[in-house]
Amino acid sequence: MKAQLIYLTIAGVIALYSGATAQTSQPTSGTITYEGLRQFDRSQMRMNMNGQDVRPGSADAPEGAPDVISFTQKLVFSGTMAKEQRDRPQNMMMRRRMGDDNSGNAGGAPRPMRMTPPFDQQTYLDMGNRKRIDVMTVTRDSVQQVYRAERPMPTATDWQTSEKTKKIAGYVCHKATATRRKETYTIWYTTDLPFTYSPVADLTPPTGVVLQIESDSESYKATGLTSGAVDVVAVEPPANAKTITSEEMEQIRRKAMADFRQRMMSSMPGSGRN
Repeated sequence: MKAQLIYLTIAGVIALYSGATAQTSQPTSGTITYEGLRQFDRSQMRMNMNGQDVRPGSADAPEGAPDVISFTQKLVFSGTMAKEQRDRPQNMMMRRRMGDDNSGNAGGAPRPMRMTPPFDQQTYLDMGNRKRIDVMTVTRDSVQQVYRAERPMPTATDWQTSEKTKKIAGYVCHKATATRRKETYTIWYTTDLPFTYSPVADLTPPTGVVLQIESDSESYKATGLTSGAVDVVAVEPPANAKTITSEEMEQIRRKAMADFRQRMMSSMPGSGRN
């Protein structure tokens, strides 16, 4: 009886230790990496060839444009602050080579030219206060202006949970569905992390971290979660940013893009302005 009691006591200590370890194993800083796929909406695409807007699928449009793009998105977090990092293809425009004409010569074939937007936009998250903070740096004539705009972290609409579960990146995830832009999404989220987040802001759950999203037009899947020390300064918005509204930021962004396109058109052959 004494030996049995000692065995039970040791087993109880092991169980208590295991439970404590599980509760404290949640990473407080690290990186979640998502691989994403998105289908192009060709009706919304625009290209420019020789100064003229061209719709994809028209006789003048180049062939071989992809229907789907792939990209990587990361969430770097430390405590209740985080920052999204995106590796997405840059905008592209089509222009003809120098000396092009309409003769159909091979030299007149369009070539792609990468366009780097005249601004850099980053998204920070104050997960403790459920806020998204957009920071935009606009560069014009080597002068930089930094703006920030805050907005509440949205919550998915028509959120429906399910009893189904599966493991993603080592975490038990629960299945849910939600609607975004009249499209139904299947969402897998875990409650085993100490914050709430979704790589698609409009599909943020009431509680938990989304590790996979699927729909007919796009998908995201967490391919790994690495824990490790993250300097909190790296995930906090810059202190010198000027606070404006989201509407004002959108107006500044549109104006910067319009000015940039005009400068690009002016520099193209045949424009008469270069």
